[in-house]
Amino acid sequence: MTRPQATYTHGQHSSVVESYRLRTAESSAAYLLPHLRAGMSLLDLGCGPGSITADLAEAVAPGEVTAVDSSSQVLEQAAARFVERGVTVRTLAADAAVTGLPDSCVDVVHAHQVLQHVGDPVAVLREMRRVCRPGGIVAARDADYSGFIWYPDSPAVTAWLDLYHRVQRANGGEPDAGRRLRSWAREAGFADVTATSSTWTYASMEGTAWWARMWADRLLLSAIGDQAVEGGHATRADLKQVAAGWLAWGSEPDAWLSVLHGEILCRN
Repeated sequence: MTRPQATYTHGQHSSVVESYRLRTAESSAAYLLPHLRAGMSLLDLGCGPGSITADLAEAVAPGEVTAVDSSSQVLEQAAARFVERGVTVRTLAADAAVTGLPDSCVDVVHAHQVLQHVGDPVAVLREMRRVCRPGGIVAARDADYSGFIWYPDSPAVTAWLDLYHRVQRANGGEPDAGRRLRSWAREAGFADVTATSSTWTYASMEGTAWWARMWADRLLLSAIGDQAVEGGHATRADLKQVAAGWLAWGSEPDAWLSVLHGEILCRN
């Protein structure tokens, strides 16, 4: 059955893209790094502004690397990052489920925080399998929003989590993707799937304040706020209240947050 095309919940506001720029392969693809070797070819699907891609390109140099994203605007930012980092990466604007690349053309296919946002994650994994060479690796990592935990308790943050689930699912995505990666991979035809998990943890005043400010800005300035209002999930007053709650939580001296992620390594 063909599933509907999903709407990207986060959009491309600076509050979103700037947070993506801070991601590294060490923080976001550590499960994959031990399997990379010099000379491997690699496809980074949904590369965003390219910070993880640049790290992966360094790990497989002089192997050929291709960065794919559906947003030409973000690909321009990624290309600038690659020049800045001194890595050679081809960029390609394409849909994650229909890249247009040849069969069996790369050794490694990687996707970070992509499958939660697409209408048919199994179709994307099938595409990743198609372009991966026999014996190659397909790797994916996604957050699981129901696995977010924080301290101290905050009614506003609890309200945010409920709101995010409702908006994301209304958009055709799956906010609890992390726990589903293994089942999706098996449905896509992979027989050899290793599933693991890891977290992002924010346990400093700087880290929790940054996370809180990022989400306050997203609610008030990015696409998710508009989608919440237009979909009848919240009013502008609700968003302001939740944003203020995030900021109050982030200023707590004992604030602590952990973000659970599921990961899969699939042998083709």
